[in-house]
Amino acid sequence: MNSRNFFAELKRRNVIRAAILYLGGVWALAQGISQLGPSVGAPEWATRWFLVAAGIGFPFWIVFAWFYEFTPEGLKRESEIDPAESITHHTGRKLDFAIIGVLTVAVVMLLTDRFVLAPRREAALLARVLLNDSRSIDPKSIAVLPFVDMSQAKDQGYFSDGISEELLNLLSKIPELKVAARTSSFSFKGKEVEIPEIARQLHVTNVLEGSVRRSGDQLRITAQLVRAAEGYHLWSETYDRKMDDVFKIQDEIAGEVVKELRVKLLAAAPKTRTAVPQAYALYLQARELARQLNSDAFAKSDALYRQVIEIDPSYAPAWDGLARNFLAEAGSGVLSSQEGYARARAAAEKALEIDPDYAPAHAALGWIASNDNELAGAARHYQEALTLDPTDLDVLRNAAGFLSNLGRLGETLALEEAVVRRDPVNVVALSNLGYYQCLAGRYDAAIASLRTVLSLSPNRGGAHLELGTALMLKGDATAALAEIEKEKSELLRMIGLPMAYCALGRKADADAALSASIAKSEKDGAYNIAYVYAFCGDADKAFEWLDKAVIYRDPGLANIATENLFDKIHSDPRWLPFLRKIGKAPDQLAKIEFKMPPLPQ
Repeated sequence: MNSRNFFAELKRRNVIRAAILYLGGVWALAQGISQLGPSVGAPEWATRWFLVAAGIGFPFWIVFAWFYEFTPEGLKRESEIDPAESITHHTGRKLDFAIIGVLTVAVVMLLTDRFVLAPRREAALLARVLLNDSRSIDPKSIAVLPFVDMSQAKDQGYFSDGISEELLNLLSKIPELKVAARTSSFSFKGKEVEIPEIARQLHVTNVLEGSVRRSGDQLRITAQLVRAAEGYHLWSETYDRKMDDVFKIQDEIAGEVVKELRVKLLAAAPKTRTAVPQAYALYLQARELARQLNSDAFAKSDALYRQVIEIDPSYAPAWDGLARNFLAEAGSGVLSSQEGYARARAAAEKALEIDPDYAPAHAALGWIASNDNELAGAARHYQEALTLDPTDLDVLRNAAGFLSNLGRLGETLALEEAVVRRDPVNVVALSNLGYYQCLAGRYDAAIASLRTVLSLSPNRGGAHLELGTALMLKGDATAALAEIEKEKSELLRMIGLPMAYCALGRKADADAALSASIAKSEKDGAYNIAYVYAFCGDADKAFEWLDKAVIYRDPGLANIATENLFDKIHSDPRWLPFLRKIGKAPDQLAKIEFKMPPLPQ
């Protein structure tokens, strides 16, 4: 029988119609099981196993349709029927009607599922998600949005932001109250986002918003507390006062928020730190300028902090702000490491002389001591800072860095992850997290964190280098080079390029790039040059430059316990003696007592 005759025989025996009917029936039944199964308690795998059984049964059905025919006398083998008595034509018509009926039922069920049942399922699922979210969000949680500058000239943004931040810091001191971090709350500044959506993204129940209008010495501050899910106001108030009353207003707002949220406090609500009003306005401006992280902004910020100190010498936050500026200027090359750290230490000590319980100043001194290799002193300062203010996210980030310096990388990651949960769009926290993830060998996680940093802050210095380093250590040297070439900081780019060239086997380019880096930053970059040589496999040069880093008192040595760019020389017999010489051997670090702070929720 040739293929043409075989196909004609299939049609005559209604095998093709039987196959279509079978498949249509299976399709309709599968939809019925998937749609009605949950209502009768059928397990999720019922539809899958039905289709498996149907697939197994299909060839038997085809064989049956070939060998058998329905006749008025019942089912008979096709070979037993005289061709003249065959009624396959009439059977075929019946099968056509059956096929149309089955396919109609299947199409109706498909459309019903698509346009009736599916939207209901999605709505039910969304309701469950929203219900679960609302149950999981702490009712005593709040975000403080940046207050809107309503001044006529629109030039008091730094002041309205400062008022908002002071309120946020004040509420953060209440242990029973979960407060969204500043960076996350302020990320919505100037954006048209509804309060319920803000609350959903920040995972809070309540939102405090308001406005500030300042004209000379006159202030009008409006504040309102909103229950985000329902959108109704729990409380609102307008304060028409003089600048002298700004701290009293902050205390009143915080007290009303606490009252409305019915927080059960162990003691009275914390009070705002007061200052001469003129000095306070300058302090807010200096703090905002410092966040721009460039030399011009630092110079202006330093000058404003000094004006604050001239007006109100006893205002500890101004001394601490000046100390942090000096540390940032040392880190960015505006000041040498030695000069920047010396100035920062003096300013932070002055802050503590004024107020021995000022936690940020203790944290600043902890940072300085750690980078000066005074680990026991650093531990004492960090422990004191965490005891005084366990809610300060800057203190917690610094503590995470200190844990890394002690070689306790697992605890570092846990603490930094907790900080990021509290402040999910803070590029500093995300950048730190990516760095620690890279140190821990979690390269995919590090790459994801650092890409998020760049999506939030495309011009952030160091981000492309860290991303390139993670890609390089993962084994993608080509992508690493592309990222490092985008690095905004020239000094950091010059450190990264020779490593990328080494990874690509471009030795001549690596040597030239490293020579240029040495010429540019021999004293300030000795530690970095050492790990470049280590990564490129030149152990002798790596140890030579580590010794130079000790001579130059390079603060980068604080990170050596967990720096994985030195991995290639860990087996060198000179490695452990070097660590011991600088007090960084594992047994020496283990003796430093520092209690892991409780993780923020």
